[in-house]
Amino acid sequence: MSSCNYLNVDHYFEDTVNLDSVFQNKVYLEKYLWGTAALLPDESNVFDWSYYPAILGSDEGFTMWESDYYSQRFPLDRITANEMGGFNIWPQLYQIIRKANTIFTRVDECKELTAQDKREIVGYAHFLRGYAYYFLLLNYGPLLIVGDDIYDTSLPGDAYQKFRSTYDESVEYVCKELEIAATYIPSTVPIQTFGRPTKGAAYGLIARLRVYAASPLYNGGQAAKSFFSGFTRQSDNEHYISQNYDEKKWAIAAAACKRVMDMNYSLHTVEASYDTPELPKGITHDRNYYKEWPEGAAGIDPYHSYADMFNGETLGFKNPEYVFGRNSTRVRDATKLYFPGPFGGWNCYSVPQKFIDAYKMVDGRDINTSSGLYSYLEEGFTSKDYAFSGYTIKPNVSLMYMNREPRFYASIGYSGCLWPMNSTTETGKYMVQIFYSTDGNSGRSAATQGDVRNYPITGYVPKKYIHPDDAWSGANAAVLNKSFGMIRFADILLMYAESLNNLTETHTVTDVDGNPLGTFSRDMEEIKRAFNLVRYRSGLPGLTYEEVSTKEHFFEVLKTERMVEFLHEGLRYYDVRRWGIVKEEEAMPIMGMDTERTEKDGYYNRVICNYSGVRNRVFKDKMVLLPIDRQEIKRVHTLDQNPGWED
Repeated sequence: MSSCNYLNVDHYFEDTVNLDSVFQNKVYLEKYLWGTAALLPDESNVFDWSYYPAILGSDEGFTMWESDYYSQRFPLDRITANEMGGFNIWPQLYQIIRKANTIFTRVDECKELTAQDKREIVGYAHFLRGYAYYFLLLNYGPLLIVGDDIYDTSLPGDAYQKFRSTYDESVEYVCKELEIAATYIPSTVPIQTFGRPTKGAAYGLIARLRVYAASPLYNGGQAAKSFFSGFTRQSDNEHYISQNYDEKKWAIAAAACKRVMDMNYSLHTVEASYDTPELPKGITHDRNYYKEWPEGAAGIDPYHSYADMFNGETLGFKNPEYVFGRNSTRVRDATKLYFPGPFGGWNCYSVPQKFIDAYKMVDGRDINTSSGLYSYLEEGFTSKDYAFSGYTIKPNVSLMYMNREPRFYASIGYSGCLWPMNSTTETGKYMVQIFYSTDGNSGRSAATQGDVRNYPITGYVPKKYIHPDDAWSGANAAVLNKSFGMIRFADILLMYAESLNNLTETHTVTDVDGNPLGTFSRDMEEIKRAFNLVRYRSGLPGLTYEEVSTKEHFFEVLKTERMVEFLHEGLRYYDVRRWGIVKEEEAMPIMGMDTERTEKDGYYNRVICNYSGVRNRVFKDKMVLLPIDRQEIKRVHTLDQNPGWED
């Protein structure tokens, strides 16, 4: 939660104020609390110096700046337990945990607190402790849980010797922390404190952890056996990761998602207007498709419903889809990474072809099975303007980019794409088509900033966070502020559908007191109800019977839906790991257009990217988790290193 204006905290506050004084003064205590929050990693920083490999460490994006970004070094096997760079968040997260424990121990010393003040401070401290452990669990796996202890830094070495908990024990501990937090912290926060965690944020994190814990990597699947069969605790030889499958975990995950679904969240939508295109004709398999939103896809503008969440048009505090969101200068500044070079950007981020091909046609069909009405063509170019929802496709655009679903146009910059850059008034700096061929205005021959690597070698850049007004050069140029959803309601809906899909029996889930939370089974209508909301918001028809008929069929649909819906939001890195498909996905060659050629002489052919940073990418089993810094292992001899990182 760093960089949030609502904090209004001097990050060096505790360097100048004695700790005893902190707990005598309500204002000081609140500053201490939110100063602790400011130490958390920034989840919106998924583009460059992230706290985990994120986009550049997965298959959904890369740059030719592999030596400049630790994230890019990860798939090149250049990260070690001795040299982790920005990935070594272990110390600062335990610093947060220590500070939270200090609050629990000393909060009663502050006599200025009302009972409600104390409840909220204790609740937020539980959230911060749970959130810190959440980061550790996602990236390092099984936790070293210190409980409520506050370790003095001057104790002898033996005092710090503790063993890691198993993954399942870790999940239960973190979920318990967040459950406690949810009982104390408010359901909503004022506009001026947008970004501060709420009850829904706590429940959303629990839902995500429950889904991850039920997934094959951590739940006795083939991935658990492949990656973790020899990963055991030195004290008792217990497997850190369960080698036995437990279907009930999926039911628990479904219950956690359903709890959030029953709260006051909804998908972000924008009403249809005069320039919203009609829904595609000829959809017969989905009887609800032409009904009004949310029963169907009619009555909303699917392009703006998706695009305006990310590009700054919709203010974060107004977005009903944010289960947990924040304002983000990181996202705003990162737009320069993929903005066209001649127009003030660095033009260095690439999106691989397999993500381009994953986007559906406008009628929901795959590009390989397109219909006659909405054909996918790789030959020919547009000859006139095509405008819809304020978006314009100009002449000389390849027909392979026509008739695609709205999320494609909201997310991808392709060769010939129009960049409005409306905020600048300088002639030649706005309403420009950008071309990535070798003879194009943003291709290899036009690489700028004194660096020949400043062009997208696949011919595609992310455009998801770019507003039509955004401009990085020219008179009066401005870039809109952005927000970022750490947990979006769309994620909850898709995780709910995924959880139900993995059930073969009916399960009743209860809370810790034995009260029933619900009964869950593989109900195809319930899966479609949740999943189709995301599809309808995108202007696409819902699931066919075949797509949901079997667990395996639906999983294939879900994989594609998540890679498109959450492009460059930092989730794919975790998805391919928890599903146990990371090896297969990383083994696929990174392909794109032939950017070594001109627009008219071979550019529009799929080729394997000819760059060493692509050719030398590898995936090794150890990369399923990050290493614990070797200095931490030296300090705590009972701390088992993650598999593969011992040397």
